[in-house]
Amino acid sequence: MLKKLLPILQWLPNYSAQNLRADIPAGLTVGVMLIPQGMAYAMIAGLPVEYGLYAAIVPQIIYTLTGTSRQLAVGPVAMDSLLVAAGLSAIAEIGTESYISMAILLAFMMGCILLIMGILRAGFLVNVLTKPIISGFTSAAALIIAANQISNLSGIPIERNTQIQYIAKQGIESFSKFNSSTLTIGLVTIIVIILLSRIKTKVKLPSALITVVLGIICVKLFGLNSEGVKIVETIPSELPSFISPEFSSKNAIQLIPIAFTLALVSFMESYSVSKALAEKHDYEIDPNQELKAIGISNIIGSFFQSYPTTGGFSRTTVNDQAGASTPLSSLFAASLIALTLLFFTPLFYHLPHAVLAAIIITAVLSLFDFKLAIKLWKTKKLDALFLTTTFCTTLFAGMVEGIALGIVLSLAHIIYKRKR
Repeated sequence: MLKKLLPILQWLPNYSAQNLRADIPAGLTVGVMLIPQGMAYAMIAGLPVEYGLYAAIVPQIIYTLTGTSRQLAVGPVAMDSLLVAAGLSAIAEIGTESYISMAILLAFMMGCILLIMGILRAGFLVNVLTKPIISGFTSAAALIIAANQISNLSGIPIERNTQIQYIAKQGIESFSKFNSSTLTIGLVTIIVIILLSRIKTKVKLPSALITVVLGIICVKLFGLNSEGVKIVETIPSELPSFISPEFSSKNAIQLIPIAFTLALVSFMESYSVSKALAEKHDYEIDPNQELKAIGISNIIGSFFQSYPTTGGFSRTTVNDQAGASTPLSSLFAASLIALTLLFFTPLFYHLPHAVLAAIIITAVLSLFDFKLAIKLWKTKKLDALFLTTTFCTTLFAGMVEGIALGIVLSLAHIIYKRKR
């Protein structure tokens, strides 16, 4: 029973020096990637950048103990971060203490939902959302996330929104207000990231961290913050404190819909990538235990000021490419984040928001799956229709509406096939 709850007890007795030699560099690679990503994703969620680093520590450690995937890298992700902002901005003002406390409570509630789903053995839900619907949702979400970073990338004043048409309208109306220094930094960062990603090396280059360092040097050297370039400024040099999430029945009731949405989206995101890698390396993962693992990671993480987290596509892929052989690689990644918080946060004072925006845009646009849409239109018209409908609903009506419609379409399709 204990081994089922803590899968680490199954593989740790057989852990070898060879595993350690594989896990240390993989974990450090993911940690290096997570430092700029964590700060960038916290910015998407409407939180101070340090909360992205907080969310990259305890959830990873807990998943090491409870997860069944050998490569899954748990932490803040772009899609969930935007869902947090979309849900919370309607009931609290971004940047306020109330907003931050509700984001932490949201992680606790989402974790509880996932844990209950795992106990009830609801892992079969992975079959409810089909690949076309997931692709339609993630492709639209990627465009919304990228569009929401135009303001940070260029200095154009655009309010956060989950409907693409309103972002476009504000962008066109305020286009003349862009900041040339900010826009230059943002565009150059995108170009550098793309160029670095095309360089073939045995170990993947930490392009995000490289551009962070270059951005900090440029701003500090030329005093660009005095020309209107927004910078991160002071990040607290401390580990997240143990604090209970602030619970109130009023807040909990308001958060229930977004907590359920986050639970479903986060599980689908983490399970889809971990399942693909498990098949690649020929081992099994347990969807019900994964529900529990992500749930417990968020519950305990919320007591250490973490907002909602899950397994990320890009970081998990990098973890695998770097040679991770067990979940222990996540422990090394979390350790690097902790050391950064303790000793190196002053180095990020002059980090421009434009660099973080560029990192976000280049990361999320890889989720846009145009090839699948073309393929389905040629081979499976009904699936193509589901993909397009989910995509358009998510893009123009909102992310919550998009995933809700996707669930309805999936269930309707399943019922229709069974009745035939």
